[in-house]
Amino acid sequence: MSDRQRAWAFLAAAITCEILATVSLGSTEQFSRPLPTVAVLLGYATSFACLAEALRSLPVSLAYALWSGIGTATVAVIGMTFLGEESSAIKVLGLTLIIAGVVILNLRQPAPE
Repeated sequence: MSDRQRAWAFLAAAITCEILATVSLGSTEQFSRPLPTVAVLLGYATSFACLAEALRSLPVSLAYALWSGIGTATVAVIGMTFLGEESSAIKVLGLTLIIAGVVILNLRQPAPE
């Protein structure tokens, strides 16, 4: 596995851990339940560790935009689909704008002539 492939794998792991930790926050009941609290804290710690490892080979602007954008959009979809959160046209528009923003941030500029 090349360094670049390894970095992408770490970024995927970072995104996954962040999503799982965020979705699990409610189960901590304001950090009053020890086991769910530890799981959430470990999820975030693992996410940051994997993100840091990904940054060894990926530009921070690319990695962070993907980590935050995909995480935010996925958690919102999970909330609306599985956690009973309100779904509306304005939320869908917001998610579309987040995704569009991540894509725009990562468009390659043409090489100068």
